[in-house]
Amino acid sequence: MSIYLGCAGWSLPPKLGGHFPGDGTHLERYARVFSAVEINSSFHRPHQPKTYARWAASVPDGFRFSVKVPRQITHALKLHDADAAMRAFMDDATQLGDKLGCLLVQLPPSLALNEADALHFFSMLRGLADVPVACEPRHVSWFTTEAVDLMKTAGIACVRAHPLPHPDVEPVGAPHTLYIRLHGAPRMYYSSYDDAFIDAVAGRIDAARRSARQVWCIFDNTAHGAAIPNALSLQQRLKSFR
Repeated sequence: MSIYLGCAGWSLPPKLGGHFPGDGTHLERYARVFSAVEINSSFHRPHQPKTYARWAASVPDGFRFSVKVPRQITHALKLHDADAAMRAFMDDATQLGDKLGCLLVQLPPSLALNEADALHFFSMLRGLADVPVACEPRHVSWFTTEAVDLMKTAGIACVRAHPLPHPDVEPVGAPHTLYIRLHGAPRMYYSSYDDAFIDAVAGRIDAARRSARQVWCIFDNTAHGAAIPNALSLQQRLKSFR
């Protein structure tokens, strides 16, 4: 079973350079230490096919990229009539080859569940992508029995985000993949996680490992550089479970 651990981006702060020795680009050095990275820049702007191909050539064989689906599709089109845009995006992203490990679909907090649009979009996406797809919904309508049934039918995993968008409800989707996104708390994107939290995440990942699920764990608390130290700490915890 695969565990893919990393951060939302591969920029390396100078003060942490000792953890990423050797020559090369930030991505090359990052990929010698972690097993995965989440490409968030694809959410904001397209990348040329040759850029994806260059990134794929920069990392070891076992390294994988999770690529965030563009906001044009999730926020502007709201998953409706998005077939052409999704195909164009996949034409570019698939230049990662077998280094493409997952697709991330983050939905806007304002987007309520439209079952017809969602089922069409996810069915179309599963036809384009032979990799796990993880969805991070944020509107309360996605945290219902109907939404769970839809996600399972479509084969879409549901992101376990922290903090949860609705604290009393944990999202559920297709069981094949556990995708954890850690945004930082109490201040999202800024706050570092303490040792007790990292221990709890390690335990959850180990439980998923023992149930033969693929696991992604991405630290998105990058604004003040907390993501890489937190990911390094979790990496050390996970070594004790092997």
